Amino acid sequence: MQTQLASWAQDTELGNQADAILRRCVHCGFCSATCPTYQILGDELDSPRGRIYLIKQMLEGAEPTVATQKHLDRCLTCRNCETTCPSGVQYGHLVDIGRRVVDERVARPLGQRLRRFLLRKGLNSSWFAPAMRLGQMLRGVLPPAIRRKVPARRGTGALPDASRHMRQVLLLAGCVQPAMMPAIDAATIRVLDAIGIGARVATSGGCCGAINFHLDALDEALAQMRANVDAWWPLVERGEIEAIVMNASGCGAMVKEYAHHLRGDPDYAERATRIVALVKDVAEIVAPQAAELKARLRSAEARTAFHPPCTLQHWQGLRPLSEKLLADLGFALQPFAETHLCCGSAGAYSVLEPDLSLSLRDRKLARIEETKPDVIVSSNMGCIGHLQSGTQVPVRHWIEVVDERLQGS
Repeated sequence: MQTQLASWAQDTELGNQADAILRRCVHCGFCSATCPTYQILGDELDSPRGRIYLIKQMLEGAEPTVATQKHLDRCLTCRNCETTCPSGVQYGHLVDIGRRVVDERVARPLGQRLRRFLLRKGLNSSWFAPAMRLGQMLRGVLPPAIRRKVPARRGTGALPDASRHMRQVLLLAGCVQPAMMPAIDAATIRVLDAIGIGARVATSGGCCGAINFHLDALDEALAQMRANVDAWWPLVERGEIEAIVMNASGCGAMVKEYAHHLRGDPDYAERATRIVALVKDVAEIVAPQAAELKARLRSAEARTAFHPPCTLQHWQGLRPLSEKLLADLGFALQPFAETHLCCGSAGAYSVLEPDLSLSLRDRKLARIEETKPDVIVSSNMGCIGHLQSGTQVPVRHWIEVVDERLQGS
């Protein structure tokens, strides 16, 4: 794709990055065939190719409008298009640039600004955990729209003494996951303990930055990234941990991009690069020990559907490894159609774009339920809660199911 950047974008880091990405696009349209929003809306401007044209026009001098903002907002940032693209277009980074340009030039209505502000501050607040516990206590009487966002609470169970192992990894505690689904972290600690790995929980740091990053608060997101680098660095520098383990693929995807987001910061670029090299999805840690772990598991005949989150399969490319691991552990995986499409969760997207989000959820569940599964498993808390809100079939993190089979043995 040929470009003629406007003078304000020429010879800038933002303009040069966008230009390099745009020039890889060959207009083929393969991305439209796998774009969730295009599948539902059928509007070219709600496809990756259409959004690329909108961004190109802005960078070449066209003034963005409310309509431009709407089409970019509707993107789930699932990056399915990147998996499909034969030219290697880094659409995810390009749409980040496009949104930044639009938000600088198009004022959002007060209602939108307020909703995004409350989401950012609420999810990052120390009050989130007690508010979630209260919501779980009152879940039965909550309005349906709110109840969908409040998962039923599950107990965590007893935890082993992780310090007895030579091998040590770090788990994060800054996400909303410990408040919403603490059983996932507990199950992760027990499963890693069973294969001789101690998991210590980070006592400092905070949210990975994804919430602020995707809600127009770049400076706050970068501050959270730097705070996490500062919090984890002493353990990394002293060689006390061999990996930073992620059991929420959304967080893993974001932290794996710290080196990209902090590349221009001389105080953090090198440390961020070293930290990214240590970030591993929990499947990457368990997979080499699959045979040892399987020998300790109670056998199970449950028909299992694995929903691979977009942040696992399109951002990190870990779907093949995860599915092989589950098969090696004895899961009776049931194939279903459209596994590549987003379930509609996408972080805050389900709150900001509820109609599209629920349409994608119901479409995903319809495909999954054709296989008549006994349980649906996934790798990301957001997907788990979103899917569970639309089905009676139990939806769990796969590490929880492994932990149950381990305890049952």
